[in-house]
Amino acid sequence: MEFNVKKLASDAGVFFSRAMQFTEEKLGQAEKTELDAHFENLLARADCTKNWTEKILRQTEVLLQPNPSARVEEFLYEKLDRKVPSRVTNGELLAQYMTEAANDFGPGTPYGKTLIKVGETQRRLGAAEREFIHSASINFLTPLRNFLEGDWRTISKERRILQNRRLDLDACKARLKKAKAAEAKAALWSDEVEKAEHELRLTQTEFDRQAEVTRLLLEGISSTHVNHLRCLHEFVESQTNYYAQCYQFMLDLQKQLGSSKGEIFSGTFVGNADSTSPAAAPSSPAVAAATLPAVPTIPVVPTIVGVPNTVAEGVLNPNEVKPPASGTRKARVLYDYEAADSTELALLADEMITVYSLPGMDPDWLIGERGNQKGKVPVTYLELLS
Repeated sequence: MEFNVKKLASDAGVFFSRAMQFTEEKLGQAEKTELDAHFENLLARADCTKNWTEKILRQTEVLLQPNPSARVEEFLYEKLDRKVPSRVTNGELLAQYMTEAANDFGPGTPYGKTLIKVGETQRRLGAAEREFIHSASINFLTPLRNFLEGDWRTISKERRILQNRRLDLDACKARLKKAKAAEAKAALWSDEVEKAEHELRLTQTEFDRQAEVTRLLLEGISSTHVNHLRCLHEFVESQTNYYAQCYQFMLDLQKQLGSSKGEIFSGTFVGNADSTSPAAAPSSPAVAAATLPAVPTIPVVPTIVGVPNTVAEGVLNPNEVKPPASGTRKARVLYDYEAADSTELALLADEMITVYSLPGMDPDWLIGERGNQKGKVPVTYLELLS
């Protein structure tokens, strides 16, 4: 009991001495031991690493999970050391709604068939998103959290100890200075000087030892940067794979819808003279800006020399079509296109073909020629060259 009382009294004395030293330093009434420039640079680098790691971690969490309520829920599960329950992604939920809608509208109807196709693609997109979030959490977020909750806490603890050792050192320096000033007035203070010098030597040793420990931890920040760099590469690779999957899924869906679009509209809208529409394709400024000279479309087209009446009637026989004397252009194919029937020309990305328009044709389509092959091609899949 007596030992505990003495220890408490000693701790209180040390705390009071540090508080006095710290206050006098802030008021400019006491000297402060300065760390060397290299040490100060290590401290600044560590603080910078901690601050930016926190910001990158928080924003990556927002990127992977935009819903703040869901982020709070995941945080609580993590702190409770419990597994986060599986959550349906937005894409998967949309796929579910589309499938249910298709069943209500009739899976055999054109709208129902398309809903099923789009819903399946949304399901695949949702699954890819789930995989990407899982991969990014393990390979990128977890190492950042481990640094902030592990290495950085250790560094902060040792820095606080170093700060206390410095305050003790400077307090001993101040006491020694006062003892020497008093010794100059009376020889009775010689014992106080010896005691102050002994305390100074002890505190100097403790300060130097703690400074070395803290220095080694701060120099380890370089290894942290190397580790985070590796994790960043893994994050980029996961993100690249995710977007590549999404792009491929959408291309597949685009081909499915493009090949069936003409059939759907021709079977749905009775009496529509334009029974074939171009397949959907990503818009391109080059395509939108390009124009091709052609005779304006009119409802009734008379017989034209060199052009069979089947063109005006909306039915194209490629073998009967002859290119006009002028108005042909070269075009570069932007995307692969699978011909829906014998009147269309299949396309391969980046190939060059000759295109032209005929009177009475749908403005969204052109006649394309490649060697001896000829057929209709969608304008949205082409970059018309001047």
